Amino acid sequence: MMLFGVTLYLVSTCLLVDAGVSNLIVTTCVDKAVHRLSCDLESVISVTTSLYGRKDNVTCNEEKRSNEVSNTNCSLVGVTDVFKKRCNGKKVCELSTDVFGKSDPCKGTAKYLQTTYTCLPAIHRIICEDSLSHLSCDQGQVIVVHGADYGRRDQTTCQYGRPANEIQNTACSSPTSKVAESCHGKNSCVIKASNSVFGDPCVGTYKYLEVAYHCQYGVTPYELMLLATACLHMVSVAATEKATTCDDSDNIQHLSCDDGVISVQSALYGRADRQICSEGKSPQQLANTQCSQRGVVDVIKNRCDGKKVCEFRTDDVRSFDPCVGIAKYLETNYTCLPAIRLVTCEHSYAHLQCDYGQVIFVYGADYGRRDHTTCSYRRPASQTENVYCSNPTNIVAQTCNGKSSCTIRARNSVFGDPCTGTFKYLEVAYRCEYF
Repeated sequence: MMLFGVTLYLVSTCLLVDAGVSNLIVTTCVDKAVHRLSCDLESVISVTTSLYGRKDNVTCNEEKRSNEVSNTNCSLVGVTDVFKKRCNGKKVCELSTDVFGKSDPCKGTAKYLQTTYTCLPAIHRIICEDSLSHLSCDQGQVIVVHGADYGRRDQTTCQYGRPANEIQNTACSSPTSKVAESCHGKNSCVIKASNSVFGDPCVGTYKYLEVAYHCQYGVTPYELMLLATACLHMVSVAATEKATTCDDSDNIQHLSCDDGVISVQSALYGRADRQICSEGKSPQQLANTQCSQRGVVDVIKNRCDGKKVCEFRTDDVRSFDPCVGIAKYLETNYTCLPAIRLVTCEHSYAHLQCDYGQVIFVYGADYGRRDHTTCSYRRPASQTENVYCSNPTNIVAQTCNGKSSCTIRARNSVFGDPCTGTFKYLEVAYRCEYF
């Protein structure tokens, strides 16, 4: 019995850590700024609480007068329900205070928007209009629906062969409880993605159904032992990956992690043997096998540590020619480490936190913009078009490393402004380690 109890505890701990179900917090200080919730890997958002108002005089108090932060009993009713309906079951959810209309719970008080949520393990399905959704679990398991939406949220999903006018409305998706009502507690379930079932949130638009669910079942002692074994494999040391790029200004080196984030172990720009990148080269160009530029690993670590994907050219790391006349290459060894990833929109706070007895270790952080879609909710195109302005920063590591929890605001006054006029965001990857 004691072994069973210990095994249950270990499995539960392992699965919870792997699923990342600890509470996450997002705080946004400026009205109409983007408030972003997101989950990585095979998990979805589950909102716990959400506040629009003020409950202390410290949060978002920069540049505020004392009378603007004195009312700490200010909150708009129903905010949590709004966020649950809009965000539960999604991998990414972006909103702003626009969703509350002109409601003001306390005029004259500087308000903020703060949401606490978890990332729950889930199966995510998208079913195009007029197709059938097949939700199923293994024998002995039942369906638990996290959330579902019917409509359209982007122009790329379920768009093959559809005319432009049927996919241009991306603001018509509506939460629905019908999937949960039909499928919850069943081993399998079929439901049609159609207007006759869900109603028509946007006439003339070709729609799709998004569903997030998981399968749950009672676990026997034998199954627990199997899960415990699987957990041991999950937490084993990550294998080292290698990327090699022959020296050419047009060649791109690509580092990526499906699970976790990049941690660069070593890097070489030069030549260490006669075989790599030897095609078409003369013996003289391959003769020096003790050729390397110093400091390359630091350059690549600064660019790539903590990211899921990192691309660059040899020109980006070359500061001089370590061996003139020798054909050189760039070789990088890296691992994919499990990490907690946060994306915090400008004017919001990044909340890094660990469990009791653990401290923060930051893999890497960037401030700026690297794509058109992140933190883009209701922003004008001019503020999201520059996607080449993100800069690595060590400010998060300097501020948060070694602490159990840490709060830092994503703003130009903290990180500088890498691209004036662009709405930016802070990306952080960190882990919690026992001290």
